[in-house]
Amino acid sequence: MRRPVRRPMSTNRPARKSRQQVAALCYRNGDAGKEVLLITSRDTGRWIVPKGWPIEGKDGAQSALQEAWEEAGVRKAQIDSDPIGTYFYEKGLNDGDSIPVEAEVYLAHVTKLRDSYPEVDERERAWFAPKEAANLVDEPELREILRTL
Repeated sequence: MRRPVRRPMSTNRPARKSRQQVAALCYRNGDAGKEVLLITSRDTGRWIVPKGWPIEGKDGAQSALQEAWEEAGVRKAQIDSDPIGTYFYEKGLNDGDSIPVEAEVYLAHVTKLRDSYPEVDERERAWFAPKEAANLVDEPELREILRTL
């Protein structure tokens, strides 16, 4: 009888099945080069990129752009239709439990930002150089995506 080959699991991939989210990696061209838009999470205040659950009737890129509007005020952007990468994280739930989530990251070149948007009173937002942004986020795969931008 042939034994199955055992491959080591990535330390960042969850052991149980993960849920899917979409994320918008929003950037603009500043005087010193590319700048990345980060927002704070509502629960812990960590720096993150806008992300959320896929929206029925929209593809991944459109859903990510909708999240960028609601969470960060991105009103207009050119977004790539294919994700540039994925990252994993544990999403905390209201009951104190958490679930593993895999987020597909879509690159969005921001051309218009609004000061008034749905979650303006719930989050902070700021522009950072990609390497600085990489040092601010917690997720290792997201750090790598930011460092290669």
